[in-house]
This record gives sequence, structure tokens and C-alpha cells, in this order.
Amino acid sequence: MKRRDFIEKSAGALGLLGFPAIVPASVFGKNAPSNRITVGMIGTGRQGISNNLQGADLKTIGARIPGLLELPDVQIVAVCDTDSWRMEKAREVVDLHYGKKSAAGKHKGCSTHRDFREILANKGIDAVMISTPDHWHVPMAIMAARAGKHIACEKPLSMSVHQGRDLVNELKKHPVVNRTDSEFRSVRPQNHPVELVRNGKIGKLLKVEVTFPADPDPVAAQPDMQIPENLDYDMWLGPAIDVPYTEKRVHARSDLATRPHWMRVDTYAQGMIANWGTHYFDMAQWANNTEYSGPVEVEGTGEFPKSLWNTMINFKVRYRYQNGVELTCEQRTDSKPSIRYIGSEGWIFVDGFPGIVTASNPALLQLKPGNGELDLSATLWDKPDFIDAIKTGRKTLEPLEVGHRTVSISQIGLIACQTGQKLQWDPQKEIFIGNNAANAFLAAPIPRKQWSL
Repeated sequence: MKRRDFIEKSAGALGLLGFPAIVPASVFGKNAPSNRITVGMIGTGRQGISNNLQGADLKTIGARIPGLLELPDVQIVAVCDTDSWRMEKAREVVDLHYGKKSAAGKHKGCSTHRDFREILANKGIDAVMISTPDHWHVPMAIMAARAGKHIACEKPLSMSVHQGRDLVNELKKHPVVNRTDSEFRSVRPQNHPVELVRNGKIGKLLKVEVTFPADPDPVAAQPDMQIPENLDYDMWLGPAIDVPYTEKRVHARSDLATRPHWMRVDTYAQGMIANWGTHYFDMAQWANNTEYSGPVEVEGTGEFPKSLWNTMINFKVRYRYQNGVELTCEQRTDSKPSIRYIGSEGWIFVDGFPGIVTASNPALLQLKPGNGELDLSATLWDKPDFIDAIKTGRKTLEPLEVGHRTVSISQIGLIACQTGQKLQWDPQKEIFIGNNAANAFLAAPIPRKQWSL
């Protein structure tokens, strides 16, 4: 049996409840291009350790999202963070995991780095997992591509439309496997509705409605504070503007559970419209078969707190696509994240994450794909998809261009709220039509420093 056939048949046979199976390294055989893919972790905060390194449980649907440590054809060989406390916690997790599997009961093969460029310069590292604050994603990914490293990068991918396009253009010059690190495409309650919509089971798609949960209350201006000894704050700022340290700008000290503060500061992130938007806009684009394109019109309203935590809140945004499909998003204090697909012959609603799925006709949810129809039931999880793509040379399920197209929807929605105007968007040229003031917001952030290997 060919390796590709084995993977497909194994995924179908073992993917209980439609969830993808992980193929053990033993099936690749001695002639595989590499028995193990060596990975360096760049960013070892809450998301980096709890999800990307160790994986996460989805107990409500009896599934587990595998982290890179759990994949038998992967070896984590290096961890990097500007916070040495977090970096050491990640190293402990790696050494403990591999130590349990070794005959000696110990493992000390994971190096630590405060400067990510040391990982990119290491010829023995095949791939990187970038789990940093959002403002670092594109600079690091561009440098990783130039260094020949395969790239898995957290979402939201970029801080501007131009910045995301710069990354995509750079990737065209370097043949590295790349993936937007989002698990939504692999979660059956999320991808099953996409499958049904794409297969025409609710008729012609007319509208997609998305809701987001509320943000934490904004915090007032904070006093300047002494930089903790364990934090390389200059490196943490990286390409962002130079400002004094205060804890509410960065992340809680010696804490891997609390939501990081930088997610509410518009220098480092773009708020819920990007954080949740890059999940649900991705699903909407996928269902609408426009994942490499975008809408043609956008308008919206939102509030911008005048505080340290200043990302947009209480927003309502409406998009229109060339094919007539309307996409709306709204942040509500009384809502879980959700998505509703409305067609000419019915609707499908996904409430929360992983998601409880209901439909105008419950029988819709029992339909199986026919010949030639889209079947997503055996989709690999994000990490196995990334590693398998490295081994086979194929595209991942969610390349960084898809991640760019997804977050650009968030970004043009944000711009519509900032300008207070209905804007016409050209998704091919990625510019607003006849509006230079709005186009000025598309520019990539000017880096505080130039970074190179």
C-alpha cells in the first residue's frame, strides 16, 4: 500500500466521530525523507505551551487536539522566549515528556534561547512554531522563510493588509511549507457545516452571521514600572514603537493561565475582530469558496477606548461579496462565539467552540457527501497536517496566504469602523476603490528596528 493511500485509509477508519487520526512514524519506513522533523518553538506563553506544545482537550466532543510533543515523527529541539521564566517552563515540559519515553528516564536535548535568530540560524532545525504576540508574526515568519525553515504561525497572522501581503510575496521566493496555526478547520462541528454548505445542502448561500464574546473591561493608563529581570523587554517590543514597560502592556508575571494583556493593546494586536475573526471569518470564507479572495464592500461601527487597552469593542460590521453573499459580525456581551449559515433552503447554526450544531432541518446534519462532493470528515488536525505536508511536500490545509486573506477581512472591517464610511474593496488588488484616506490604513507598521540573521 502506498504511503498516501495508507494515510487516507487510516484517517477514514480511525477518525472516530469524524476526527482525524494521527499516523505513527513507523508507517513512513526507512526510506522516508526524515524519520523526525526537528522543530524550534518561538514563543512559549499560554498558547505556545498549553496548545501548540502540549495540545488541548475538547472534552465536550470526546476529542483531543494533539500538540507537537505528541507527534511521534517530531522532535522539539529548542525553545525560545523573551521571558526566561516561560522559556524554562517550556524546556521542563519538553524534557519531562521525552524523558518519560527514554530508557534512561531523562532527557536534556532541548536548548533554550532568548533570541529567536539563534533558532533560525541553526541548520539542524527543520521547522518553527511561531507563538508570539501578533506584532512579531510577520517579521519572524519572513526571516524564517529566508532561513529555509518550514513555518507554522499563530493567528491573527499580521497587523496590516500590506504586512500580510509582504509575507505572502516573500513565501513565493522560498519553497518552505507554511501553515496558519488554527484548529477550526479540523474540528468536526466547525468543518461539517462548511461541508454541507459547499455541497449545496442549504441551497444557495445567502448570508453568514458571526457573533463574538465581549472583551475584558479596559484598564486605565498605567504607571511606568521596572522591567522584570527575566524579561528581555527590548526584544519583546521588537519592531513595535519604544514605550516604557508596564505589566498590563505585556503579560502577567510567572503566569501561563491568564489571557495576555497585549491582546488589548492596538500596537501588538487588533482585538476581538481579529482574534475571533480569524477563526470565524476563515470558516465563512471557506464555506463561500472565497478563501483566496474577499468581500467587495464593508461598513461598520465600533468603539475605541481611550485607555491602555484600546482595541476596538462593541462593533458591528457588514461585508458584501461579489456573489451577493452578506457576512455580518457583531460583538455582544451576552453571546458566545457563534456562526450561522443562511441559505435559500435552510440554515445551520454553530454555537460556541468546539460547537453545538443545529439546523433548520435536523436531517441535514445526517447527510453524507455523495460522489464528487466535498468530504471533510477525515481532515487532519493542524499540527499533523503541518508535519505531513513537510514530509510529502504538499500544501497545508491552511497556508499563510489563506491566513492573510482571513485577517485582512478583520483589518478592512476595522478600517471601516475607524473611518466611519462604507468602503468599496478590490480583493484582487487589495485596495479600497477611490478612497486614499482609507488606503492609508493598509500600510505595514514601520519597524522600530531592522532585524536580520
